[in-house]
Amino acid sequence: MKVLELRCYPVKSMLGAEVDELLVGSGGAGGDRALALIDIETGRVATAKHPRLWRTLLQCSATRVGSGVTITLPDGRSVPAEDADGPLSDLLGRRVRLAGERPAGAEVERPDPEDVLAQGVEAEVEAPTLEIAQGSPGDTFVDHSPLHLITTATLVHLGVEALRYRPNLILATEPGAEPFVENDWLDRELTIGEVRLRITLPTPRCSVPTLEHGDLPRAPHAVRGPLAQNRVEVTGFGVLPCAGVYAEVLAGGTVRTGDAVTLA
Repeated sequence: MKVLELRCYPVKSMLGAEVDELLVGSGGAGGDRALALIDIETGRVATAKHPRLWRTLLQCSATRVGSGVTITLPDGRSVPAEDADGPLSDLLGRRVRLAGERPAGAEVERPDPEDVLAQGVEAEVEAPTLEIAQGSPGDTFVDHSPLHLITTATLVHLGVEALRYRPNLILATEPGAEPFVENDWLDRELTIGEVRLRITLPTPRCSVPTLEHGDLPRAPHAVRGPLAQNRVEVTGFGVLPCAGVYAEVLAGGTVRTGDAVTLA
């Protein structure tokens, strides 16, 4: 295998950017999910997992510029992250603040994607809360473990654009590799140059991949595929539709596009 693409998402639930390299440490990729919006009313982290409230975030993009982050709004305006609270509150219709450090016990609201598919993105479906970053030692706003990986075998089989699943690493598999091959990697190690990763959990899929991403239209099949074909046990969370895997960092370093990937 080899690294086909690398992606970084400076603000949780906003569009990110493809990059040539990622500096990886114990807390994940440098600059990835470093910022997130906090709902002033509830204190919870804003995420497009709850599409009725937050899917507009996927019409915004965030890029790193020097040591800062610039947010581009749907109307084309660009604002520095430190000046974005007002414009984002106006856009979303809720008072929010941009945070650069994850509060202890930070939670998101995560409706069941089947309920959203059945009732629509505007429906007031049940939205249980979930503590994020339970598998990460860092203070960023990752969903669980520091990194998220997916293979071309899985993406091609599902017919879904990689960016809908929001991975950090897209790994090109050898011809003939089975879809959902990542399921077989749990507790195994991946070596990419000087970086060593341990695969921790399959990645459960929420409503996010089905939503509009910038100019990309809705894509219900991005979750219906895993729902029909890859419901697997996710330790601590139950049997869920999954695509891709999470990983923790055993040894850090720089990962670059084109790097060889070894599975042990």
